[in-house]
Amino acid sequence: MLSIFKRKDSKNNDHNAVDWISMTSLEQLENIVVDSEIDTVCIFKHSTRCGISKMVLNRFEKSLSKSITNYKFYYLDLLAYRNISDQISLTFEITHQSPQLLVIKNKVALASASHYDILDMDIEKYA
Repeated sequence: MLSIFKRKDSKNNDHNAVDWISMTSLEQLENIVVDSEIDTVCIFKHSTRCGISKMVLNRFEKSLSKSITNYKFYYLDLLAYRNISDQISLTFEITHQSPQLLVIKNKVALASASHYDILDMDIEKYA
């Protein structure tokens, strides 16, 4: 697990950190579908060259409540793993965008948003 974009100068700012699971294989996507029957799964599709994507990811991390439990958070580097992003679009019948957040429960994408709309998502309601 990794935390993305933690500030090095932060003073015990871990309350905003997300325990991201890095997506690096199509097998993980198959596992996400199965895991979504138990846990709510979020996939953040991120372009590492896009300033908007980085800013949205930072704000998303800071906005998450500590009360969110039974969620798994996956991070996908679109530039390194475009094939996984393509398969996500096919599996969940969601048009690819970047940045993009998908909320998956019971093998279905219940919600998705891109760009600044990610920050308006109330993902807690999908527990």
